[in-house]
Amino acid sequence: MSGPSSMRTPLERVRGLGSAHTGTGDFWRQRLTAVAMTLLIVPVIVVVITLIGRNHAGAAQILGSIPIAIILLLFIIASTWHMKIGMQVVIEDYIHNEKLKIASVMANNFFCVAVALASIYAILKLSSGV
Repeated sequence: MSGPSSMRTPLERVRGLGSAHTGTGDFWRQRLTAVAMTLLIVPVIVVVITLIGRNHAGAAQILGSIPIAIILLLFIIASTWHMKIGMQVVIEDYIHNEKLKIASVMANNFFCVAVALASIYAILKLSSGV
């Protein structure tokens, strides 16, 4: 009960709840992935620059390094997670038809997982030298 006679403060009544009553978890997860991508972008750019002009064998040699593969994998996971959350927020805010909203969120989830898996597979395949 949160009527005028409630002993709870206004902050206590709304803490952790957004307009969808699901909390602020997505907000903080998106900020966390943004910080992760910010920290990882410089090493990723350095790796991409070193890959310019190399053939498959040269790329496999660079990506064969465990630290480089881990940096790229972490960047892909953070960026696809960030993309999923951001697009889901846009979909939930601007699509008002419930069936279309559900279909769009499902398509967004599928697309983000597909991009992440394809990217992870490519990095693992190149880093293993196959």
